[in-house]
Amino acid sequence: MSRRIPSAIYLVSLVALSALVGCERAGDSDDASSGKVAVYCSVDEQFGRAVLADFTKKTGIEAAITFDSEAGKTTGLVNKIIAEAESGRARADVFWSSELFNTIRLARKGLLAPYAPATAADIPARYKDSQHRWTAFAARGRVLAFDPAKTPRSEVPGRWTDLAKPEFARYTAIANPVFGTTCGHIAAHFALHGKDAGRVYLSRLREGGAAVLDGNSATVRAVIAGRAKFACTDTDDVWVAQRSGAQLDLIYPDMGDGGTLLIPCSVAMIAGRPNNDAARKLVDYLVSAEVERMLAKSDSRNVPVREALRKELDISWPAETKVSFEAITDAMDEAVAAVREILLR
Repeated sequence: MSRRIPSAIYLVSLVALSALVGCERAGDSDDASSGKVAVYCSVDEQFGRAVLADFTKKTGIEAAITFDSEAGKTTGLVNKIIAEAESGRARADVFWSSELFNTIRLARKGLLAPYAPATAADIPARYKDSQHRWTAFAARGRVLAFDPAKTPRSEVPGRWTDLAKPEFARYTAIANPVFGTTCGHIAAHFALHGKDAGRVYLSRLREGGAAVLDGNSATVRAVIAGRAKFACTDTDDVWVAQRSGAQLDLIYPDMGDGGTLLIPCSVAMIAGRPNNDAARKLVDYLVSAEVERMLAKSDSRNVPVREALRKELDISWPAETKVSFEAITDAMDEAVAAVREILLR
């Protein structure tokens, strides 16, 4: 299998509620003075628009939204926030990310405003910043997807480290680890197993012929098309593909400490913006049990971090890796540098 598999554009229809959301993109005008809340959002557009449209319906506050691309998930918006802060003019009020690690990086740079939403009182401490700069919720799992008609479950590796073995690497597709949840996944490997083991892992993936693709959905399409046996991806990409009729199954591989990697969404207010009241209302709404319930019932099927809500919806919670989100973030720069040097050269 070639190391890179071209990906087609993955088309999704927008929900009808999206008409309620302001179509103007954040940063095109002074949204604070216009009464809108400017949102930078890396959550998949069909889900982000539905949630933000519901917010507008309930509050009357329009959301001017800037989304990110599939291939550059989250990273592009993070760089935009940093560049705007350096220019002296922050343009987003709220950052709603599909992952947590880059949100932590922004907090460490002093670019997030502290706020403790009352609606997050029942969210476990692991998913809240001790300095109130971000709140995490609605998790997705890192999984290995496969076609059960072509690959029996008994032949699917049960640990992420197994993918580096030659008998698995040549059949594995992984998204570019410089971006998105795959970046956090590789950083988690570095955090848990150490720099040297992380570099060896990347070297063996490359030498074994693992395919590096444009995004998680591209890895899933590679399995569907028979160009790969195993897709390193997120749960939502599998659920959406199944909904479209694809024959896929998944497992939650062990990170190496008895648990899998669960990556929550995160939300934060951007520092230096005057539109704080509308921003606070949006943050209150996004971290509420209502939104976790909405995302759990959507095609994305995010898993609530609230135990009571999981019980209400009868959703299982796989064993979670013990490595902290902060430790994963600590390892990101080193992991990305190694990816560029080893896997992408």
